[in-house]
Amino acid sequence: MQAIILAAGMGRRLGDYTKDNTKCMVPVNGVRLIDRLLGQLAKQQLSRVIIVVGYKGKELREYIETTYLSPLTSHPSPLKIEFAENPVYDKTNNIYSLALVKDKLQEDDTLLIESDLIFSDRMIPMIVDNPCPNLALVAKYETWMDGTMVRLDDEQNIVNFISKDAFDYNDVDSYYKTVNIYKLSRQFSQQKYVPFLDAYTKAVGNNEYYENVLRIISLLNNHDMKALPIGGEKWYEIDDKQDLDIAEALFADEKDVLRKYYGRYGGFWRFPQMLDFCYLVNPYFPSRRMKDELRANFDTLLTEYPSGMKVNTLIASKCFGVSEEYIVPGNGAAELIKVLMSLTPTLSNREGAKTGFIRPTFEEYPNRYDKDQQVTFVPQNEDYRYTADDLMAFFGDKDIRQLMVINPDNPSGNFIPKADVLRLAQWCEERNIRLVVDESFVDFSRDYATNSLLSDETLEQYPHMAVMKSISKSYGVPGLRLGILASADKALIARIKKEVSIWNLNSFAEFFMQIYNKHEKDYQRTCAKFVAERDSFEQQLREVPFLRVMPTEANYFLCEVLPPYKASEIVIRMLKQHNILTRDCSLKPGLDPNKQYMRIAVRNHEDNTRLAEGLKGMISDK
Repeated sequence: MQAIILAAGMGRRLGDYTKDNTKCMVPVNGVRLIDRLLGQLAKQQLSRVIIVVGYKGKELREYIETTYLSPLTSHPSPLKIEFAENPVYDKTNNIYSLALVKDKLQEDDTLLIESDLIFSDRMIPMIVDNPCPNLALVAKYETWMDGTMVRLDDEQNIVNFISKDAFDYNDVDSYYKTVNIYKLSRQFSQQKYVPFLDAYTKAVGNNEYYENVLRIISLLNNHDMKALPIGGEKWYEIDDKQDLDIAEALFADEKDVLRKYYGRYGGFWRFPQMLDFCYLVNPYFPSRRMKDELRANFDTLLTEYPSGMKVNTLIASKCFGVSEEYIVPGNGAAELIKVLMSLTPTLSNREGAKTGFIRPTFEEYPNRYDKDQQVTFVPQNEDYRYTADDLMAFFGDKDIRQLMVINPDNPSGNFIPKADVLRLAQWCEERNIRLVVDESFVDFSRDYATNSLLSDETLEQYPHMAVMKSISKSYGVPGLRLGILASADKALIARIKKEVSIWNLNSFAEFFMQIYNKHEKDYQRTCAKFVAERDSFEQQLREVPFLRVMPTEANYFLCEVLPPYKASEIVIRMLKQHNILTRDCSLKPGLDPNKQYMRIAVRNHEDNTRLAEGLKGMISDK
């Protein structure tokens, strides 16, 4: 068996990365694509490797000859490497590159591989060892995929190649994407592929793709070409800078893998097979009925401008039951947090106004405030529990003008009952301290229906209190970027409205608030369902002997990781072996630096069980 690598393309979409190199010379986590591929092929018993070069072909050839073929190289390759050149790479496509080596294609069974791929080490043995003589590696369609799609029958025969023009999003459940790694038998190349290749290029030209020939052959209904789905094996096709960024996360080594993922701050839908247990949202809402209503209005919402602040304030008032003059909607709570924290010294009417924080907590608040003006309370117990009385005792003699309380807190899950929050609010009123309560997770608490502070009566009783709420969390819509801030301090609300953009919400967020009240009963049901699932998941986690699970009223558990494991070790193991992303919290300010911690979100029962089983699988390892 031989291998043919197509490496003539210009890779324009990679910009500066391919200014002086062809695509396969681009490094992923420090290793060039061509080095990785040749290393994988060197493990096979191949008669030769033929590389078709074009753009920057001289440089690629010199690199390979110097690195692998020179008698002076320190990395000699067992492979016999030959080259073919496509001199008109800028005027042709890969069908011409393959046609240049069609004679060699007919001399042996062939692995046909495109050079802009990165893939698991298991995939070459997977296709080589399979007894089918003509085989294509395929992956179930995912949203990031582009290019050639196929349909399979029940016996994994490729029955149709789907062109871009024929692609139908209504049929994606039946589509597979070709990985661009093929095995072609010598007989197939001689009797089918090359004859059709000659006829196709003569009729259509050379600015085409070699898969088009396979598509024509598939129409003969003789099932010459079978498919081998790769399942959960990792791979990526690198066409642009975004592809390169994703590939570096997918194939990062243990030293960098967490930094590569955590540094993305979301966007994990680009990794559709991964389970994200950092994702702190309601797994049961929006309901299907609400999603259907959003879909039905998609075209209008996409193509029309959203309303301005005045209208969106009215809609937020209706949605959350708070007077218009008491509420301001934001482009996520993050927008409102930034404005609130930047305005705090001005609004307190004194320079150097100090703010009280509780740690460990959601770092967005203290990160937005002058470190020299922070007064921090850290609970002195192993579960990081605290009460309203603890806060009043600690901050009673501190010169603060604002107190930040996340309730339930993140990551500890500590919860102060509503009656005690109101006692704390009264204490702050008497001392002219603004109390900011972030209740983004309050609807996950056991008495969710009565724990919110969002009502005119409550806000008016405590005008020094402001209530922040991220709609992403309990409502399950982080992609909408929606949050609210409410307070009976009209000056505060009016000032914040002036600071944010008049068009700070998109039409989808606006429409969500417009229709929410029709679906409110469904929301209440999902909150009850969530509490039951959290209880079940807690029992599963408590069966893992190296985790000490702390009580919570939120949609996550803070867990102390016990010897012999470290949190980073567990997180990497879950990601590498199970494609599950969890959060190592060990370095979070306020947590004991001598201990190890993880924060684990609560998802639906199937996902939770998958994580729990993965963790239990580690029990006998040490």
